[in-house]
Amino acid sequence: MSHLRRSFSMEETVHTENKMGLLPIPKLLVTMSLPMIISMLVQAFYNVVDSIFVAQLNEEALTAVSLAFPVQNLMIAIAAGTGVGINALLSKSLGEKKFREANLVARNGIFLGIISCIIMAVIGLLGSHYFFLVQTDDPAIIRYGTDYMTIITVISVGIFMQITFERLLQSTGKTIYNMITQGTGAIINIILDPILIFGLFGMPRLEVAGAAIATVIGQVTAVCMSLYFNCKRNTELNLNMKGFRPDKAIIAEIYKVGVPSIIMQSIGSVMVFGMNRILLIFSSTAAAVFGVYFKLQSFVFMPVFGLTNGMIPIVAYNYGARNKKRIVDAIKMAIFIAIGFMTVGLLLFQIFPTQFLELFGASEHMLEIGVPALRIISLSFLLAGFNIVVGSAFQALGNGVYSLIISAARQLIVILPIAYLFAELSGLAMVWWAIPIAEIAAVALSSLLFKRIIQLKINVLKES
Repeated sequence: MSHLRRSFSMEETVHTENKMGLLPIPKLLVTMSLPMIISMLVQAFYNVVDSIFVAQLNEEALTAVSLAFPVQNLMIAIAAGTGVGINALLSKSLGEKKFREANLVARNGIFLGIISCIIMAVIGLLGSHYFFLVQTDDPAIIRYGTDYMTIITVISVGIFMQITFERLLQSTGKTIYNMITQGTGAIINIILDPILIFGLFGMPRLEVAGAAIATVIGQVTAVCMSLYFNCKRNTELNLNMKGFRPDKAIIAEIYKVGVPSIIMQSIGSVMVFGMNRILLIFSSTAAAVFGVYFKLQSFVFMPVFGLTNGMIPIVAYNYGARNKKRIVDAIKMAIFIAIGFMTVGLLLFQIFPTQFLELFGASEHMLEIGVPALRIISLSFLLAGFNIVVGSAFQALGNGVYSLIISAARQLIVILPIAYLFAELSGLAMVWWAIPIAEIAAVALSSLLFKRIIQLKINVLKES
């Protein structure tokens, strides 16, 4: 990686104030978040397109991809959670003007991404078939699912390294390049999906495996672009890995923040797996509906995640700089915008559930189950927007464990027992109410913890 090399002395040169400490908060939050919002919307779009194409094969193929979602979410959880730790520690170091430490954080972050790829590839090779055997006895679903899961795990370098490199760009305020890399990867995926799934232009018909291959090709392309932008445009960091040795102290600090985030997002995988097991009691169609919901809701949640991805480095930087007012302003504005996004999503799910499901070739039976399901679940959106922003604020302030507590309450402790109880006592129609109920519980808990964080970490800072 000779092209990454710079003299070590350059790390100690004079640096000007980062824009996260200077720009007005409204402008800063928009400029930091907008590229991430756009790129995540593009990602949501190609995830939906994946499922739309797969649904054209048959309902078994759609169900298989839906059942594989917890594994995909687990990989994203590990990558994004580690990225949260990298992001928070790196932005804090830059805010404190500790530039040598910032470089060490970045290099150790790259190392952790590589290790994660290797571990997940081994798990995928050994466990993909058994993962589907424990969920269903349908041979078509098992075959489709095993093919899909094996490919996305063995070639997981796309997920892990793309997110790692994007977090480095994000930490220094260069989110525009993330929009470019993610957008390019998404476009490649969308183009390759029908070609590889249906065997167009002389290519073999690969069906569900084709969707997986299209996905990983798009991700690997984004990795290459992200590496290039970090090498050429991210001048605030020195990523030269020559002579690199893992730093236990830095890795511990990354995971101090990152592990709660990893666990928090992994709990989502456990929730989806548990919900699928409950729904499969009724029918594979019910599980397919839940899978379709997760694809559709990404259009609502991804802008909020993009918003919080822009907010986290702002809050972390200004916490390092001990600027109370900018921290408070950033969090307040993020909550306001997030609720706005969620309001739009709620209205769309209430008005157009039939049209959304028909995109996936929904049968009459799927529509009968899915229309009330989408309307009931979407009632949780406004509450979820608040919970996401507050949870991200906890992470930025170094209290990722609070995010973990909230996530565990809404996705494990509350939702699954209630869903199971409703399934046993009232049938499928009531199962969907477990999601809004869980969000209500999470709002109460997150509000309580947020008041505590304000007292302990924000109110003690100077006014500026």
